[in-house]
Amino acid sequence: MTAGPGGDGAADGGASGPGPAGGGAAGGGASGPGPGEGGPGAPVAGGGGPVAERRLHPFTPLRRAWVPIAATVGVLAQQGDRAARWVADLSTLLRLVTLAAVLLVFGVYGFLSWWFTHYAVTDTELRIRTGLLFRRTAHIRLDRLQAVDVTRPLLARLTGVASLRLDVIGAEEKDQLSFLGEKEAVALRAELLARAAGFAPEEAVRLGEAPQRELLRVTPRELAVSLMLSLGVWAALAGGIVAPFAVWWFSSSPWVAVATLLPMLGAVWAGTVGRFLTEYDWRVAESPDGLRLDHGMLDRAHETVPPGRVQTVRIVEPLLWRRSDRVRVELAVAGSKNEVLVPVASRADAYAVIARVLPGVDLAGLSYSGSPDTGSRWVVPVWWKGYALALSPEVFAARHGRLCRRTEIVPHAKVQSVRFTQGPWARARGVADVHVDTGANGTVTARLRPAAEAAQLLHDQAARSHTSRATARPDRWMTSPDPDA
Repeated sequence: MTAGPGGDGAADGGASGPGPAGGGAAGGGASGPGPGEGGPGAPVAGGGGPVAERRLHPFTPLRRAWVPIAATVGVLAQQGDRAARWVADLSTLLRLVTLAAVLLVFGVYGFLSWWFTHYAVTDTELRIRTGLLFRRTAHIRLDRLQAVDVTRPLLARLTGVASLRLDVIGAEEKDQLSFLGEKEAVALRAELLARAAGFAPEEAVRLGEAPQRELLRVTPRELAVSLMLSLGVWAALAGGIVAPFAVWWFSSSPWVAVATLLPMLGAVWAGTVGRFLTEYDWRVAESPDGLRLDHGMLDRAHETVPPGRVQTVRIVEPLLWRRSDRVRVELAVAGSKNEVLVPVASRADAYAVIARVLPGVDLAGLSYSGSPDTGSRWVVPVWWKGYALALSPEVFAARHGRLCRRTEIVPHAKVQSVRFTQGPWARARGVADVHVDTGANGTVTARLRPAAEAAQLLHDQAARSHTSRATARPDRWMTSPDPDA
């Protein structure tokens, strides 16, 4: 049973393809050689005249040369003893000549790929042109940009360069310009956001980086303590220690144990040290182009949460965090992979940040109703007490989980469809589930509701979403209210 609220809140479709400058290129524009797309200064469709094309930073050839070098090293490593014997048969002189030839070939490849890559910003699009033998031009429409992020990997920070990542509506992967000088990357980001907001080219360049006001900072100590109080971290550590020994005990083979240990170590690293390095010195600031997130110890990332594109807010409360009333805030943003808004913070501070994403929503005032005792306990034993639902004029909020409690909040204007589901056992016990689908290809489910309430909620939510979408005010870059207002 399904009811659709109508509207166009889902992420708009757009062309997507592999990017010529370190990432994909997309955004509702054509991609291909096209007639009349010659050298720098070629006329731009709709622009009325030539446009100056720019090259990437001279560090880029080195970065691109390392890609085939790493692939070659990987192939040699796979060959093992055969490659070692082949190298041993060569004289010292031949080894040096072969190494120099390989470095020269890959160096020339990196240089040519950089030399024949240009980008240009027109009144309506970011254009990236690449290719030596086969020319390819990718067009990224500025009106389909929803976020522009600046990332600084460790090696890039040492050399003073940065990568520009662009979120385009309808594209699965972020487009990239790798690499630009740090100042050039920041200036280009500001120019693209200003042009996407509708400012004239001259004014967009003059505006520069939009001002920002810091809302929240997570100190390294707070982050480390939160990881130590996460049951998932301890479970990963226990699994990484116990699983290899168990495999060794039952298989009597140390090689099988090592093969089991390596992926376990990867999972432990990602959930502990890797997470700490990624979320290190997390800062949230507000600016006219959205919420800005700065974080990372080795690879410093500067990301943007665009206004009006947040589909779902998820509040995560691990069991050991509740005593100190700490929470984690995650997001689902249409067309973006930015998932974390706040890695850890007090509930009051987290709610203050969420208020900038969901203006007018009083999270502290939400009243949750749990699942009914009769029926629910037989459908989902023990865990049925973790399910609850809250409704307000602005949002649909569903809660689930007992050890780690998760609350998912969806603005009514972001609901794409509403579904009613009821299996045979749930039907016998008089309960049902109500699912709301969002524009980020996600679903929030209110589980184990009384059947009559769920049926009524299906139609009420569809009407509520339709009304909210019709009356929602549009959010645009550079035009948001003053943060202090």
